[in-house]
Amino acid sequence: MALTKERYLLLFLFVQLVVMALLYREGYRKRMAYFLGIFYKGSNPSLQEQGSLHNSSQPGDVYSNLSLILKPDLLEEELPYCPEISPFIGGPVRVTFPASLTVEEIILKNPFVTKGGHYKPPDCESIHKTAVIIPHRNREQHLKYLLYYLHPFLQRQQLNYGIYIIHQAGNFTFNRAKLLNVGFKEAMKDDDWDCLFFHDVDLIPEDDRNVYTCDRFPKHVSIAMDKFGYKLPYKTYFGGVSALTPEQYMKMNGFPNNYWGWGGEDDDIAVRIALSGQLISRPSVRYGRYKMIKHGQDEGNEQNPKRFNLLAKTRRTWKQDGMNALDYRLLSKEYQPLFTNITVDIGFEKRLKRPPR
Repeated sequence: MALTKERYLLLFLFVQLVVMALLYREGYRKRMAYFLGIFYKGSNPSLQEQGSLHNSSQPGDVYSNLSLILKPDLLEEELPYCPEISPFIGGPVRVTFPASLTVEEIILKNPFVTKGGHYKPPDCESIHKTAVIIPHRNREQHLKYLLYYLHPFLQRQQLNYGIYIIHQAGNFTFNRAKLLNVGFKEAMKDDDWDCLFFHDVDLIPEDDRNVYTCDRFPKHVSIAMDKFGYKLPYKTYFGGVSALTPEQYMKMNGFPNNYWGWGGEDDDIAVRIALSGQLISRPSVRYGRYKMIKHGQDEGNEQNPKRFNLLAKTRRTWKQDGMNALDYRLLSKEYQPLFTNITVDIGFEKRLKRPPR
């Protein structure tokens, strides 16, 4: 009987070795490293004890868990995959807006962020690649606050991410949706992102359980803003922060290019989602909470008086006006310490005349 047990044990070990050898032969070195890490004790605690780490986040401090992230003494191809749920997620984030905040302070607090605002977890390989697209003009203070919170927020979720600021040059009327189309096109030139977040500069996420990854359908993320009493203002609302895969984005022909000024484009996007045979996904109202930075009406982004007329035509125009009709001129692409800054000339509303140069 004892001999039979020994034979079964030897057979079991032999099968394990064969499976591991096959996996290695096929090039799955990361899976091997992860598998071996389950049994190998005494190695870097950031790898082997990651799943059982105590969440030491101080209440609401978005930076408190970052000190737990350590770079192991391994080659990048030997890193295990990050777990499905990050052990560094801490829940609610306390959001304040200190007037003394500097860009240098944000850089020092995010040592693993590389040039252009890119980040990869140093202790594991992320299974998600997210690009954050932020339309921008004359909102430097708001951008500073967003970067202060967004970088650690995404690091706690163990994402491979990049932040892109799409800056509209000149003083013509602002066009949020067209800038987002530009951001999509330029970001996809850099990397094969599997998810793109389209993010207003004045919205700060308040709970890191609101994970910045895509869903089966286009996702409206900012479901509960303080501006609306942390409630969805209406069922089809799609403004603020949204997330789409490249396939979802192209299926709806991206966003409209003809909404100059404030309002209307987010409702147009919601209609495009429906017309392209998709649904709107949303996170839990407990997690999709955002605080809006208070501000007045921007000069050059006045309310769009044509928005309702444009919206009434979406059913007829969405296949002609979108990514397939996008035109712009790339003026510069700068790799800043905390983000990639893309400055573009997107033209102007046709009824206006461009001043002589």
